[in-house]
Amino acid sequence: MPNTEERIRRALGGIVHPETGQDIVSSGIVDNIAIQGDGAVITLAFNRKRDPFANSIKRQVSAAAVEAAPELSGNVVVAEKEMPAAPQKEKAPSTTVGIKHTIAVASGKGGVGKSTVTANLAATLRDMGYKVGILDADIYGPSMPKMFGVEGYTPRAEIIDGQDYILPAEADGIKISSIGFFISPDDALIWRGPMATTALKQLLHQTLWRELDFLLIDMPPGTGDVHLSVVGEIKVNGAIIVSTPQQVAVADVRRGVNMFRAEGINVPVLGIIENMAWFTPAELPNNKYYIFGEGGARNMARTEGIDFLGDIPIIQSVMEGGDSGMPAVSTNSEVKNCYRAIADRIVEKLEQNKQ
Repeated sequence: MPNTEERIRRALGGIVHPETGQDIVSSGIVDNIAIQGDGAVITLAFNRKRDPFANSIKRQVSAAAVEAAPELSGNVVVAEKEMPAAPQKEKAPSTTVGIKHTIAVASGKGGVGKSTVTANLAATLRDMGYKVGILDADIYGPSMPKMFGVEGYTPRAEIIDGQDYILPAEADGIKISSIGFFISPDDALIWRGPMATTALKQLLHQTLWRELDFLLIDMPPGTGDVHLSVVGEIKVNGAIIVSTPQQVAVADVRRGVNMFRAEGINVPVLGIIENMAWFTPAELPNNKYYIFGEGGARNMARTEGIDFLGDIPIIQSVMEGGDSGMPAVSTNSEVKNCYRAIADRIVEKLEQNKQ
């Protein structure tokens, strides 16, 4: 018959660490089992300090030990071995040092065309002669790979001074880094907040941006961990808010504006863009149909004391451009003119803020 220690060890072999998927015996977390008279001391050595699953595992260990050896009930102590401090690795320098202007493109809610605006604005700035990059920070719905036709891009690494850096995709001169390059398009990306922000920080600081005039950050809808992570990791020179004219969208925009204005964040809101402002049929070029209402974002900008950067009508080529991997500003003169006026205003605002 197995002795008490062996019975406990076998029982503990059925406890699995949720993060690694390995049992705590074979992975070495169970450091020692000491039987002392009618009691036992079980020492655990986690692989990292402040393991978030430590308390849960300790409770499981105590229960499993008593179940395997009922005679020890009330006399089982589960201790945690102090891990030696890991040597501090020299932090790699951030690749954002060569970026002149960082702009967050945000929206209060989803479905307003924020990513489409980001893509077309990036292409417009490129056509104006600027060096442009896009960080697809919409962790849960990355769309830049499709919008620029680089879905098949496989990220490669370049080693510089012993540090690994990620080479971004390039589409007609625009550098693009996206979590979409690291997952299958069919995979559902279900991440906890800390996992998402960790991935984002890596993309931001380890993508080899080199020299850029503008880095546009396509933010997730709403307000949350990713937004706070971005403004905490890099100096954001300004935020652009995208909305439709609908009152429900405008109400969410106000929350987004307040987030950027909040104490401790203080990111200048460069202005609001009203997307899907109206529809003009090709056969009725003088008619405007305000499908989602008229001027909601423009009016909200006025009441909040924010610049209105411009409005963009519903044009079929905008949708087609997003699906084909060619932003519409490159193929449609009406779209190009809308975005050029907005881009000119953004550049002007940034210059004013520098003074």
